[in-house]
Amino acid sequence: MVSNIPAALTAPIFTFDVQSGGQFEAETRIILLGHGLASGALAAGQIAICNTDMDARTLAGAGSMLESMFIAARKNAPAQEIWLGNVADSGTAEQRTITIAAPPSDGGQGVIQIGGELIALQIAAGTTAATLATALAAAINGYYNRLSHRSLPYTATAATNVVTLTARHKGTYAAGIDISVPVLDRVNAFKSLFTFAVSVPGAGAPSLSNILAAMNDDPFEIIVSAFGDTTNLALLNTFLSEVSGRWSYAKQIYGHAFYPKTDTSANLVNFALARDTWHLTMIPMFASGGFGVPDYQWVSAFVARIAPWLGGGSNGDVSRNQTGLVVEDVLAPRDRLYWMDYATRDAFLKNGVSTWMVNRSGEVTIDKIITHQQTTNGAPDTTFRDIQRVYQLTYALKKFRADLAYEHSNKALADENPSNLAAISTPRDIKATLYHSYRSMPGVLENDAAALEAMVVTRDPENPNRINASLPLDFVNALDIFAGLARVYSQFR
Repeated sequence: MVSNIPAALTAPIFTFDVQSGGQFEAETRIILLGHGLASGALAAGQIAICNTDMDARTLAGAGSMLESMFIAARKNAPAQEIWLGNVADSGTAEQRTITIAAPPSDGGQGVIQIGGELIALQIAAGTTAATLATALAAAINGYYNRLSHRSLPYTATAATNVVTLTARHKGTYAAGIDISVPVLDRVNAFKSLFTFAVSVPGAGAPSLSNILAAMNDDPFEIIVSAFGDTTNLALLNTFLSEVSGRWSYAKQIYGHAFYPKTDTSANLVNFALARDTWHLTMIPMFASGGFGVPDYQWVSAFVARIAPWLGGGSNGDVSRNQTGLVVEDVLAPRDRLYWMDYATRDAFLKNGVSTWMVNRSGEVTIDKIITHQQTTNGAPDTTFRDIQRVYQLTYALKKFRADLAYEHSNKALADENPSNLAAISTPRDIKATLYHSYRSMPGVLENDAAALEAMVVTRDPENPNRINASLPLDFVNALDIFAGLARVYSQFR
């Protein structure tokens, strides 16, 4: 370290220069990119830290996309630092109609599910369809679940026997919001009572340009975008690129983007294959099957569930297999045919699509989260396929940089330092720092002895102020597969 006490002092003094010896601590921040409402305090194109569900409601507005994303993230990562990015909407808001037939003459309780939330109404005997429509619209507008802290993603109006729902935001996104009459373990008075239709399709797609600009050079290791269209994914990939983006030598901010995609199995695979990059990860849903929650809630919950481990470089959590982690605040597809079997999961993972499962309790669990990387320079390459590798590398590079800064900032550079002057660093000193830094990450890196042999640190022959280093990194790997042979005997010989 560099002392602030000058060498040429004459007047008597007993003094100490106080400096930090250096203590590295990695940070892993999430930013959620989605729509907020004009009633929220966070303006479009702006970002803000968000700590609680009530903060999300204040910043983004009740029933907004961002509020729902935050609630899902917080349930899966109770201690995670989370930020919101309010992306301006654009286009036309979707409208749907619920046409109500004559209610049962003896009344009963009816339940409808909107975006994963259950709305229950008690129908009095003799209630007319028009009266029920008015009551249903009022229930939708006034809905607030004190357990989930959610309002609904639609507002509602009633005219005679028709309820019209209007999405809270503009754009095509609302086509993925599920509305259904659920099967209950008792009679649902709404069964066969409703006819659903889209009266005004949502139109328009937002642009992430302004919100990415607002992020500036602030570190956000985990970026969750509600928007998985081709244009916005291209923006995210460029934003994170290793040539001129956050992974470039000039910025060294790092980060990774996650997005949802809803389609058929074949289309999901084709979409992923068309994006050969390790900066993007798709969390898939199927176009059929009855997914109760919106895709923006789905992706936010999944990513937040693994976020604490992705930030766990010091204890090795970042390297763990993530299979079987239960994802909170999502619902399994109603149709069991859309629960991923092994063949589907294996095919998806070979082609850049992340996978999930449903356990015997009906809970959605993580199977394996991967990037879209397929090749490097046209040759097959799985180095950056697993999401663990991206965050292992993030942690390792930050740790190396921090250790180098602690030991060698504000130093002079010489080939040798025979007098062991504190002001001088040598290539040998820097190599020693790199090696000890490597050894200090046993949950991320392995085979340090071999790494030391392959490590090269030299002074540049044309620029004596520059050090060139070649630093091989052998990463710890997730334990994904156990392949054993169970040999069966009637009796051991």
